[in-house]
Amino acid sequence: MCVRSCFQSPRLQWVWRTAFLKHTQRRHQGSHRWTHLGGSTYRAVIFDMGGVLIPSPGRVAAEWEVQNRIPSGTILKALMEGGENGPWMRFMRAEITAEGFLREFGRLCSEMLKTSVPVDSFFSLLTSERVAKQFPVMTEAITQIRAKGLQTAVLSNNFYLPNQKSFLPLDRKQFDVIVESCMEGICKPDPRIYKLCLERLGLQPSESIFLDDLGPNLKEAARLGIHTIKVNDPETAVKELEALLGFTLRVGVPSTRPVKKTMEIPKDSLQKYLKDLLGIQTTGPLELLQFDHGQSNPTYYIRLANRDLVLRKKPPGTLLPSAHAIEREFRIMKALANAGVPVPNVLDLCEDSSVIGTPFYVMEYCPGLIYKDPSLPGLEPSHRRAIYTAMNTVLCKIHSVDLQAVGLEDYGKQGDYIPRQVRTWVKQYRASETSTIPAMERLIEWLPLHLPRQQRTTVVHGDFRLDNLVFHPEEPEVLAVLDWELSTLGDPLADVAYSCLAHYLPSSFPVLRGINDCDLTQLGIPAAEEYFRMYCLQMGLPPTENWNFYMAFSFFRVAAILQGVYKRSLTGQASSTYAEQTGKLTEFVSNLAWDFAVKEGFRVFKEMAFTNPLTRSYHMWARPQSQWCPTGSRSYSSVPEASPAHTSRGGLVISPESLSPPVRELYHRLKHFMEQRVYPAEPELQSHQASAARWSPSPLIEDLKEKAKAEGLWNLFLPLEADPEKKYGAGLTNVEYAHLCELMGTSLYAPEVASSDATNIEASIREEDSFYVINGHKWWITGILDPRCQLCVFMGKTDPHAPRHRQQSVLLVPMDTPGIKIIRPLTVYGLEDAPGGHGEVRFEHVRVPKENMVLGPGRGFEIAQGRLGPGRIHHCMRLIGFSERALALMKARVKSRVAFGKPLVEQGTVLADIAQSRVEIEQARLLVLRAAHLMDLAGNKAAALDIAMIKMVAPSMASRVIDRAIQVPQGPGRWLLWAIKSRLSFLGLLETRADPGLPPSTLCLPGLWSSRPEQRLPTGSVLHLGPSPALCRRP
Repeated sequence: MCVRSCFQSPRLQWVWRTAFLKHTQRRHQGSHRWTHLGGSTYRAVIFDMGGVLIPSPGRVAAEWEVQNRIPSGTILKALMEGGENGPWMRFMRAEITAEGFLREFGRLCSEMLKTSVPVDSFFSLLTSERVAKQFPVMTEAITQIRAKGLQTAVLSNNFYLPNQKSFLPLDRKQFDVIVESCMEGICKPDPRIYKLCLERLGLQPSESIFLDDLGPNLKEAARLGIHTIKVNDPETAVKELEALLGFTLRVGVPSTRPVKKTMEIPKDSLQKYLKDLLGIQTTGPLELLQFDHGQSNPTYYIRLANRDLVLRKKPPGTLLPSAHAIEREFRIMKALANAGVPVPNVLDLCEDSSVIGTPFYVMEYCPGLIYKDPSLPGLEPSHRRAIYTAMNTVLCKIHSVDLQAVGLEDYGKQGDYIPRQVRTWVKQYRASETSTIPAMERLIEWLPLHLPRQQRTTVVHGDFRLDNLVFHPEEPEVLAVLDWELSTLGDPLADVAYSCLAHYLPSSFPVLRGINDCDLTQLGIPAAEEYFRMYCLQMGLPPTENWNFYMAFSFFRVAAILQGVYKRSLTGQASSTYAEQTGKLTEFVSNLAWDFAVKEGFRVFKEMAFTNPLTRSYHMWARPQSQWCPTGSRSYSSVPEASPAHTSRGGLVISPESLSPPVRELYHRLKHFMEQRVYPAEPELQSHQASAARWSPSPLIEDLKEKAKAEGLWNLFLPLEADPEKKYGAGLTNVEYAHLCELMGTSLYAPEVASSDATNIEASIREEDSFYVINGHKWWITGILDPRCQLCVFMGKTDPHAPRHRQQSVLLVPMDTPGIKIIRPLTVYGLEDAPGGHGEVRFEHVRVPKENMVLGPGRGFEIAQGRLGPGRIHHCMRLIGFSERALALMKARVKSRVAFGKPLVEQGTVLADIAQSRVEIEQARLLVLRAAHLMDLAGNKAAALDIAMIKMVAPSMASRVIDRAIQVPQGPGRWLLWAIKSRLSFLGLLETRADPGLPPSTLCLPGLWSSRPEQRLPTGSVLHLGPSPALCRRP
C-alpha cells in the first residue's frame, strides 16, 4: 500500500511546467495589481521561520500530544496564555531564560490538566534536528529567488536555547538579512520589527513579500504596505509566490529526492532493461529519483532519452504474506484502461528479481496535480466542491465496471469480502505485531461478530483517497487513479468509507491529515454524510444504515497498515523517513476505530426491529440453571403487551414485558449480556478479589466494560434531560431504568455510592487569593484506595454563618494535590471492597484552584439532595435484583438437597421461607416502582415520602431474604456465601451511612476515561468521570 498522506512529506505536484504556471497565475488574478506588466516589482522575500520554513510549534505540539496522550490543543492554549505578557512571548523577547520558561509553561499546562505535563519533552522535540528541518520546497524556492537577483530575509519570533544560542536551525547563508525577536527584544506583530527588517534590506514596504502562518502577523505587515502570503501549506504558498514573482521556483520533479541508501537499485541493469523495452539506442545517462510517497511499494521517477517514467517495486527483505502485490496493480490498471477508468498507462511487468532485486512494473509518468492536503488550501469553495465531486464520480465509475467485459471476473473471490478482509488484516497485524494494543484486541473480537450482509460485488480500489488521484492542472477532472495494490473484488461501500477517513481526523494529526476540525461549509467541502449521499444518488442505491461499521473497519485497516510500516522501519525496509513514528500512532487510530464500533453498537440497539417477548411463568428462575447464569425472568401473563406509545409516564409499569418496545428490547439485550458475559466471569472476578493482586483493577472488568460499550449497554443511568440527543446513553425514565437496574443487581460487580446528611459537614473550605484552602478530617471516603483514583469530590463549609443549607460547597480535588494523607483503609464486615477500597483521610492545607468549585459557593446541599432520588432507586432495585438471585439459588439448592429422607423442597418450613421471601420481594419492588413512577410524573420533591420509605424497606427486605438463603443446610456453595457476605457488607454500609451521628462521606472517583464521557451531577453541573468497575450505574 502507498500510505501517502501519512507522514508529512511535501505535497506531490506532478504537473506540466507551462500549464502549471498558467494555472497558478489564473488562480491568483487578484494578485496582479501588485506587479507591473513588464515583470515583478518585488526586490525581496521575507520568510517567517516556524510554520513557513520549518514545522510550526502548533504542528509539533499536535504530534507530541497524540504521542503522549495529552488532550488536543493543550500546548497551543498554554502558549497563547497571557498574550503579550505570557511566558511564551516573554521567552521570545529574551525576558526569561529557557529554564524559566519551561518552569512557568509546565505550571500552566499542569493547571489546565490538573496533572503534571512533561513540557521538557515537548521542548526537546520542538528543537530536535529530526523536527526542525527546513522544508525542501522552501529551500528550492529560496535558491531560485536568489538566482533571480532578489534578496531574502528571515523575520522570526524565536528564542535562546539553554546554551545561549538562538534557535535558528537554518543555513544562514541563504539570507541577506536575519531578524530574530530574542536578539531585538521585540516580537511580531510589533510594527517596529517589520520596519527594522525593511531598513536592513534597504527597501520600501511595497517592494517586499512576507510569508507567515499567523493572521495577526500578516495583518500588521499588510497595514505597513508589505504584500503578504498566508502559509497553510508550504507547497501552496510557493505556488502563490510564483504567481506574484512571475517565475517558477521549482526545478526538477516535485516531491522527489535522491534515492535513500537502503532503497538504491542497480542503474546499469535497469537501464539495459529499459532500452530493450522502449527500443532506445541512446547512450545518455539514466536519471533516477525517489518519490517522497510510497510507504509500502517504493516508487521512483525515471528519465531516460526524453522519456518520463515511473517505476513501482516490491520492498526488499522478507515480506508479509500476500502483501505488496505489484503484479495485481499492473493487471488491474491494464484492464481498467479499456473500461474508461482513468489510470496511468502501464508499459511492462518484470517479475525477474535479477534485474533490480525485486519484481517491479513500469508506467508512463502522468503529469498533473495531487492534493496532499484534504482541506485544499488556496482553492475557491466552488473549486473544492468540484474536486470532491470529481473524486466521487470516478469512484462510481470504478464500481460500475463490467467485470466480465474487462476480464476481471476472477480478480478476487465473489462474496464474503468483508469477512475475508477482516481475517486478512488480522493476520497481517499479527505478523507485524510488536506489542499488545488493547483497542486492536477488542476490534479483532468485535468485527467478526458484526459483519454486514454484502449486497454487491464490484472492483474495489482498497485505498481510495484524495491523494491517490492525479487531477488536471486547470479543471476539476481526475486524470489518473493511482496505487491499486490493495484492489480486489468486494463490497464497494468499503471504498466509500475509506475515502472519508480524512473527515474524521484532525488537520493537526501527523498521519493521514484530516479535516474534522475545519469548517467544511465555509470551505465548500461536502461533509462525509453528504459525500455518501452523493455516491448513493449517482449509483442509484439506498443509503446504508451500518456506516459506523464500515468506518470502524476502515480505521482498523489503517492501524494494521501503520503497524506493518512500523515493523518494516525497524529493519530499514520502509521507504518513508517518517515511518518510525507510526508505531506510536497505531494505537491512536485503533482507538478511533473502536469509537465507531461503540457507535455501531448504539445504532443497532436504537434501530433494530423489535420482536414480541416470550411469556413466561410468574416466578423467577423457573427452569434449572447454573448458579452462574440465572436466566429466568419475571412475567405477568395477565398484563397486556405495551404499545409503542405506552411508557412509564402513562401508567405504572410493573413488569419488563410492559415496557415500551425499545426499552423492552434493551432489557432483553442487557439480560443476554449478563447471561453470556457477566455471570460466567464471576468466579474469576471472585478469585481476583481474594488474591494478592486485588488492589489492581481486574483486566476482565475492563474488558467487560468495553464489550458493554460496543453493545450499546453503557451509561444506562444517564437521564434524558441530561442527554436529550441520546449520544451517551439510552435516555431512560426512572421507572424504565429501575427494571434494568434490578437485572444488573443480580451481579455484585457494580458500584455502590451512598450519601449522607450534608448539614453534618465540618471540614472547612477557606478562600485565599485564586485558591480555596481545604482543611478537614474525613472518616470515610468511598473509593479512595482505588489505584485509578485521580479526583476527589469534596464537600466542606465555605460559610459557617450562612443559612444552614447554604453553608456547604463542593470542590473537585486532584488526588496528587499536596496535603492529602490517607490515614487507614476501612472495611465493612471484614471486606475491603478491593480494588475500590474506602479510607479515612486527612486534608491539611490543600490548595485547589477556584475554578474547581462545582456550581458555586453554598450549593453543596443542593447538589447532594439532587442526586438522592435517582440514587435511592438505583440502590433499592439492585438490592431487589440480588435478593431475586439469592432466592433463585436457594430454590435450586433445596430441589437437589435431601434431608430426613426427602428433598428439602418438600419441607414445610423451607416452603414457607421461600413463599415469605417471594412476597417480600414483590412488595418491595412495587413500592420502589411506585416511587420511581411518582418521580417521573411529579418530580423528586413530590416523591420525597416514597423515597424515604423505599430507603427503609429495600435493605430490610434484602437482609431477611438473604438470611433465609443462608439458613438452607449446606447451602448452595461457597460462592453464595461469599456473595451474600459482600452484599451484607453493603447493607451494613447503608445502615452506617444512615446514622446521622457519623461524619459524612466524600465520593472519590477512579481513573479518568480517555474519551471523557459526561456524567451529570444534578442541578445542571457537569463532571467528567472515570470508568466505574461495573457496566452501568445511576448517579
